[in-house]
Amino acid sequence: MEKEENINPTENKKEDNLTKQEVPNSEDKNETNTETKPEITPEQKILELEDKLARTFAEMENQRRRYDKEKEDAYEYGGFVFAKEALSLIDNLERSKQILQNDETLKDSDALKKILNHIEIINKDLISIFTKNNIKPIESLGKKLDPNFHQAMMEVEDENKEAGTIVQEIQKGFTIKDRLLRPSLVGVSKKPSNKDEKNEENKENQENK
Repeated sequence: MEKEENINPTENKKEDNLTKQEVPNSEDKNETNTETKPEITPEQKILELEDKLARTFAEMENQRRRYDKEKEDAYEYGGFVFAKEALSLIDNLERSKQILQNDETLKDSDALKKILNHIEIINKDLISIFTKNNIKPIESLGKKLDPNFHQAMMEVEDENKEAGTIVQEIQKGFTIKDRLLRPSLVGVSKKPSNKDEKNEENKENQENK
């Protein structure tokens, strides 16, 4: 019996040592956790919330400004498409006028004069209605070509005009407030080419060869 009692205490000591080595200290765990995850102070939390709130208000302000701009554009230019399509009325009146003027059977007749007068009255009324709604024709003849308002369709030789001057209006352009509704289609002047000078240059070149 005594031998058994002597053996047991040593075995218990070994088991205690093993358990102590295997189980880590809870205090050590707490120390490592506090080192990797520092606590956020109340002041820092307040600063973070203030930053988020400021960003939210800035985004809301940007959205409000975009909405106001879209609303203003819709009010100012809501009839843009309608106005652009309505210009075909003026174009058709101008085409009808040209066709009638070129008709030999109606030329210099009283009927033609009356029809042209009516067409001119209708055309002026349309221009007046457009003008009241801030749709205005672009002045082109005699002015320098401006790519923002004019589109050159042809060149016309004219020694009396500075090159790039609009001498012919093919189709009238219009603006709606500060926007271009459609450009004017125009013909611009260019200096006439001197054939005699070219012939002399060609002769000189041939002689030099």
